[in-house]
Amino acid sequence: MNIGVFQLDEPVPDLKNPHVFAMVRPWVDVGSVGTLTLGRLERFLGSEELGRLERPGKFFDFTRYRPNMRLVNGQREVTVPNSFIRYSHSEDGPDYLFLHLMEPHANSEEYTDSILAVIRHFDVGRYCRVGAMYDAVPHTRPLLVTGSLGDVPQIKEVPNFKMRRSTYQGPTTIMNLVSEGIDKMGVESINFMVHLPQYLQLEEDYTGTSRMIEVLSSVYANIPSDLAPVRRGQRQYRELNSAVEKNSELKQLIQQMEAYYDAQEDADESKPAEKAETVDLSPEIESFLDELGQRMDAEE
Repeated sequence: MNIGVFQLDEPVPDLKNPHVFAMVRPWVDVGSVGTLTLGRLERFLGSEELGRLERPGKFFDFTRYRPNMRLVNGQREVTVPNSFIRYSHSEDGPDYLFLHLMEPHANSEEYTDSILAVIRHFDVGRYCRVGAMYDAVPHTRPLLVTGSLGDVPQIKEVPNFKMRRSTYQGPTTIMNLVSEGIDKMGVESINFMVHLPQYLQLEEDYTGTSRMIEVLSSVYANIPSDLAPVRRGQRQYRELNSAVEKNSELKQLIQQMEAYYDAQEDADESKPAEKAETVDLSPEIESFLDELGQRMDAEE
């Protein structure tokens, strides 16, 4: 069965009030946080593949998303990058769709329309986008998570989670047509973004993944917070400490980021009549923060 440009495996399952967990690579998937988060949720909830793009080359430039060569039983096989969909059933709640999406290079409107067609076909009740971006945050402090919940309640509080609505105007990604279409369809929409240390840039950031799962567990009772790979993330960041000690410039950069981070936290916690301590940052850090702030608005 085809829905738009997605080919779904038969028989197509009946899903009850499904909620979507979506990630978009590489746009807001730094540290593979979105990819890793969906992977852990899918294994925990027992997902199965539902479908994928019938002709991914119609939308993706394979000189930018490279196919992967591997040996299987002594034979070489080429894996072509693709967007795909998985699903899982739930006994005591909504069913789930997992959208592993890649940002398109061509025929983008047809691509985004097909994503919306899938959402419409399964009568999705909620769309949740997860991801990560780089920011001027130190790895020595709890990672900040920003996002929006709309009218969705939290079942427990999460530290260092801030509600933020973007006011950015300017160039953006074509994938925002999906968000715009979801709003027009009246589908409940929430999103979460983990802010990762820009100077670190791990291919797989497990601390960021842990923070994402922690925030999701504050909204979904059936997602346990201990699903997060906390120890693996702590080990990654701990190994960085020894490298920092050997690099005086990086150490100074992190100290300034710590001061800025702490001042922002104090400002958030202080009463309106109180004034948070002012932190003097180097011109390089000021420029870096300005550039990141513009990028953050564009990506959200």
